[in-house]
Amino acid sequence: MTRQPKIFSGRANPELTSKICESLNLPIGGVRFATFPDGEFHCKIEDVRGRDVFLVQPTCPPVNDNLMELLIMIDACLRASADRITAVVPYYGYARQDRKAEGRVPITAKLVANMIVRAGADRVLAMDLHAAQIQGFFDVPVDHLYAGSVLNDHFIQMKIPPEELVIVSPDEGSIKRAVGHAKRIGGELAIIDKRRLTAEKVSQENIIGGDLKGKVAVMFDDMISTAGSICGAAELVKKKGAREIHVAATHGVFAGPAIDRLKNAPIDSIVITDSVPLPEDKMFDKIKVLSVAPMLGEAIKRIHQHESISEIFSEE
Repeated sequence: MTRQPKIFSGRANPELTSKICESLNLPIGGVRFATFPDGEFHCKIEDVRGRDVFLVQPTCPPVNDNLMELLIMIDACLRASADRITAVVPYYGYARQDRKAEGRVPITAKLVANMIVRAGADRVLAMDLHAAQIQGFFDVPVDHLYAGSVLNDHFIQMKIPPEELVIVSPDEGSIKRAVGHAKRIGGELAIIDKRRLTAEKVSQENIIGGDLKGKVAVMFDDMISTAGSICGAAELVKKKGAREIHVAATHGVFAGPAIDRLKNAPIDSIVITDSVPLPEDKMFDKIKVLSVAPMLGEAIKRIHQHESISEIFSEE
């Protein structure tokens, strides 16, 4: 008889892990964490000898603390003779440092991948990586999930007439994502011409395609960090005559001035998932949080049973 997998949670997002375990009707694995006075982390896990282990830990802010905690958990499971260790990283920190944009800079997304593999992870389960090619940075299998179906279902339920809907790509890099959403929920496609002037300043002045006057605009992105780009895009879309503006993103990081910017932007609703925890002090009436726990739970079950992950999206 195949033994059940063991699922452990780091301290980054225990609520998500609880929902994953609930969807699988499994208990959360026992683990004790401690932080020593000098800031060092320590953990002790329950018996995992010969077991299939899943460690749920998004490396969201505080990124370095959560990453280090994940590495320590992996090492603990490796030294406790776990049969297989899967790092479940719903949000992958450092993903935007995926290439050398100039001389003498690191490719930190690759460095982090090396650290996770060297620590002892046998495979990685991630969701909506900022750049899909990051999968290739790992020397172990990576299962890459997409929260698009969860976000699409939300907008399908809103029953916006297709002739009144415009799917807006906030920049050229998000065109493929926008096209995918447009295929599933309908509507026209529009692309914002975004040009980076400096590290902090971008220009958003033109929209390619899609008549926005009197329409409902929906903008999809993989994450909202400081919200500068998405709020600038919303301002432009509003100026072009959109009557409603909705924003959807998998990862609601909401760093720095993000919440103040979103509150003041001409945005009617912001839809995110629970891949990253949203503190109560950042929650406000425009935000709706959808859970990706059932999807992650299904992926964990399929990995454990050596079944196809791509079949989760076969109807997409």
